[in-house]
Amino acid sequence: MPAPQTTPDTPDTHEAALARVVAFFEQLQPSDVAQLADIYCHNAQFKDPFNEVTGVPAIQGVFEHMFKTLHAPRFVVTQSVQQGAQCCVTWDFIFEFRNFARGTAQTIRGASHLVLREEHGTWRVAVHRDYWDAAEELYEKLPGVGAVMRWLKRRANA
Repeated sequence: MPAPQTTPDTPDTHEAALARVVAFFEQLQPSDVAQLADIYCHNAQFKDPFNEVTGVPAIQGVFEHMFKTLHAPRFVVTQSVQQGAQCCVTWDFIFEFRNFARGTAQTIRGASHLVLREEHGTWRVAVHRDYWDAAEELYEKLPGVGAVMRWLKRRANA
């Protein structure tokens, strides 16, 4: 699903760029990973609790890995706030583990801070930083590890 292109008659805007990014991620399929250059600047920075990479090929690697290791991953954007080139998007990431707990949908709730930059006449993501609690949202759901994490959490709260 390539992002719509702008023309000299229809200049791009921050708002249009955020709408493209949201639509892209809500409809993201494995075949769309090749189109990340339509969404990200060539030297974009991406960071989440597990990855810190620079450049479209490295970002593509993060999403290719996601599709290889998870079953039916998808994003549902729940809210977005924008001030010029600065954007904050909250989302639910819904997936199933591929090798265990299959058939049980998991949800991670998080937020992304996006910074847009104009590149070749189109606003694209220059910085993408995901925020979510890996311990609460992921580790507690893993067999074996999850039991230890829940026990540690109970001990810390006691």
